[in-house]
Amino acid sequence: MDLKLKLEQLQQKVVGLKEQINTEEATKNAFVMPFIQILGYDIFNPTEVIPEHICDIGTKKGEKVDYVIKKNDEPILIIECKHWKESADAHNSQLHRYYHVSKSRFGVLTNGIIYNFYTDLEKPNIMDEKPFFTLNIEDLKDNSIKILESFTKNDYNLESILDSAEALKYIKAIRKEFEKEIENPSDELVKLLVNRFFEKSLTANRMVPFKEYTKKALATSINESISHRLKSALNINEQIEKQEDIIKAAHIDENNDSKIITTEEEIEAFQIVKAILREKIPSVRIAHRDTLSYFGVLLDDNNRKPICRFHFNTVNKYLETFHNGKDAGEKILLNSLDEIYNFREELHKTLENY
Repeated sequence: MDLKLKLEQLQQKVVGLKEQINTEEATKNAFVMPFIQILGYDIFNPTEVIPEHICDIGTKKGEKVDYVIKKNDEPILIIECKHWKESADAHNSQLHRYYHVSKSRFGVLTNGIIYNFYTDLEKPNIMDEKPFFTLNIEDLKDNSIKILESFTKNDYNLESILDSAEALKYIKAIRKEFEKEIENPSDELVKLLVNRFFEKSLTANRMVPFKEYTKKALATSINESISHRLKSALNINEQIEKQEDIIKAAHIDENNDSKIITTEEEIEAFQIVKAILREKIPSVRIAHRDTLSYFGVLLDDNNRKPICRFHFNTVNKYLETFHNGKDAGEKILLNSLDEIYNFREELHKTLENY
């Protein structure tokens, strides 16, 4: 069973049981120990997962950390636990003190739901104030699961994790500062940007409106960037669909091309519909395809955007419209091609549906 599936099962357990977990000890047994087991460590092997490990600190003797995990008889992870209702915050935590006397390069503070991973990027053997990685069992993300894989027994690699830890820590910090600047631009950022094009001095009075201008400019830029990406994604999907339609149509034509006969009446009817549609859209967006069973008029040459169909291969002639937004259109008997003009409103409505 892969790591993601195991974590999702633990997630279900946490959500279902947490209201019944009333103590820190119960939190450890119900949530933290299963988590350690998911990482591949044997919770029943006291030489690999050591509970209540003694960490003497200076004159203080008998101080204990909740768990020490070892690999090849070397400590690789120390874990300090809290009740699930408490904050998994390292401030004023014993974990700082334990880390100092431990040979482990990584410390974890957890309440069984939030797991904060720490190391000593700032000063050797002194645990950083802020975690470089946080895992939330109730909000699992693929990128977080990928990072967690490095801590599993099979994939643990100290140097690899330390390299990633530095990147994660500072990317997280930069992102946080950037988000703060978007919400409330600092004077430094405003000056940095405005001084590149504004030749006058930025006085205190001028700074007030320019801070607001900067805030709006950043928000607009980000929103337009997101909108552009969404449009690009939609265009790609439409192009893929169009290519699929062309391939399907080509396959039909390969088998039935010799049997399809496009009549003058079908061409005339198409020209009538085209004239009606040109009131709303350019003619280049209006396409047609002839099949064995009907002659279709399409928007943007896309089979998923039918405007109407002509059924002229029987004694009676029918116009099929799609203005009701249904996959199956509505067939209407035509006594003459001129009657197509009577359905201008329906054809325009079909365009609006797309």
